[in-house]
Amino acid sequence: MKQPRPTRAAAPSPGGRTAPAPLESVHRALRVLEVVNRHSGGVNLTQIARETKLPQLVLARAVEQLVRADLATPIGPDAYVAGHVLLLSETDGAEGRRHLRETLTWVRDAVGAAVYVARYTDGEVAITQYADGPAAPAVEEWVDFRAAAHASAVGKALLAQLDHDGRRDHLSRHRLTPFTTHTLTGERALFRQLDDRPPDTPLLDLQEYAVGTVCAAVPITAGPTPECVALSLPVPDPGRLKQSARILQSEAAAVLLALIVAGSPRPAARRPQDPVLSTSV
Repeated sequence: MKQPRPTRAAAPSPGGRTAPAPLESVHRALRVLEVVNRHSGGVNLTQIARETKLPQLVLARAVEQLVRADLATPIGPDAYVAGHVLLLSETDGAEGRRHLRETLTWVRDAVGAAVYVARYTDGEVAITQYADGPAAPAVEEWVDFRAAAHASAVGKALLAQLDHDGRRDHLSRHRLTPFTTHTLTGERALFRQLDDRPPDTPLLDLQEYAVGTVCAAVPITAGPTPECVALSLPVPDPGRLKQSARILQSEAAAVLLALIVAGSPRPAARRPQDPVLSTSV
């Protein structure tokens, strides 16, 4: 079985900025997974701690993430082997994609909102996967997301991972159009919002893309290209958005792990109404 590659998930973010919290969490989980893979007959927590040098609580969280993602399987008191998903994903890409769909569905239910995975590909915003449902409707894409990066949480989370020149290049192709009275239309103000927010806080869309809809997004990156996970709520409720965004941030690492297992598909930009991996039920 091939060894996982933590350096892929731990690459510095564009522009040399500090990696987002989900990325660091996945890096730690992959360090643990490397140790589990090296011990085909199983390995206990004491040995994992010795080889990873992770603090006890950090190690417990990493193991919990791997077990929940079915990347590690308990075989006894504090002992683990490689999980079912990891074993199958080496030979069956469909298993990894199924796991990604299940992860997005789980996160959708946890946050109580439609969730999305997006990446910045070929200079454009692309929604690559999403999960919605009757109680968690997807946002209506009344303006192409590729033209609304400045107004959407998804777009902001991707732009935040670009350097200054990359952002300027994007805005040279997409005007800062006011979609609502809340939309930022000044480049300097937009860049301040991207750079001056407290570390590890989600990017927000407070009715900037559409009146009545609020969104939050968390940057994640499983390679050299910016990616993010986001949610949308069809009600402008700041309290509910804050709570959902907090849960989304705590589960972003699970989504990133699932993307790595699934091979993080790289399709062309799609609209939410035409998903790549829809889990609408």
